[in-house]
Amino acid sequence: MKKDILTLSDKIRFECAPGNPCFTKCCQDVNIILTPYDIIRMKNALGISSEKFLDQYTLIIYKEKKLLPMVLLKMNEKDKKCPFVSKHGCRIYNDRPWACRMFPLEAVEEKTYRIIADEDLCLGLRSDKEWSISQWVIEQGVAEYDHMNRDFFKIVDSLKRIEPEMSSPSPRLQDMLCMCLYNLDKFREFIVTTTFLHKFDIDLHKVNRLMTSDIELFEFAIDWIKFGMFGEPTLKLKGK
Repeated sequence: MKKDILTLSDKIRFECAPGNPCFTKCCQDVNIILTPYDIIRMKNALGISSEKFLDQYTLIIYKEKKLLPMVLLKMNEKDKKCPFVSKHGCRIYNDRPWACRMFPLEAVEEKTYRIIADEDLCLGLRSDKEWSISQWVIEQGVAEYDHMNRDFFKIVDSLKRIEPEMSSPSPRLQDMLCMCLYNLDKFREFIVTTTFLHKFDIDLHKVNRLMTSDIELFEFAIDWIKFGMFGEPTLKLKGK
């Protein structure tokens, strides 16, 4: 049966708490697709590099003729649980991914949602605590994630449009796109150890910010893709 579409003014009853018998069961054997901003928040919360995070905690899956991979949070092999969940809850709760923040909802289209939790299994949906969807989105800190994901999803859509024109994307191009979006620490290293800074006209203050801010670097990566893949004037070559 098709689930009801909810708007920001609609209300749900929900509360996830340690006292619920089903607490953390939704954090097991589930596919959680990670965005670049999810990875920034999670790897910084753990105090590790993006490369180590990707190696240790994700599955990177390429589909045929696709430029970008699907990056999934890797569940524990033994019990299929999220590697960050404990009996007390999420160990990186303040930096949990977008999908976890939205639960028990998922976005359908802009500003519309539906409940994805199984109402027979999720006891949190039987709570007396009531939220409007707008209250839930604000409480869960979704707005910042939506803001950071907006340009990323635009790039994803743009890349999808040119994929049919490519007989087969080169592994080098796939690796480069994956690096500059998902592996920001490696992208930062690429910028300073190759001829990159000799080719592009970037002022010193901007370079310093790229070396210290993952957010600035991520936004710069988006601009580089726009320049390199679509010829948009987001960057300037030296001497031109």
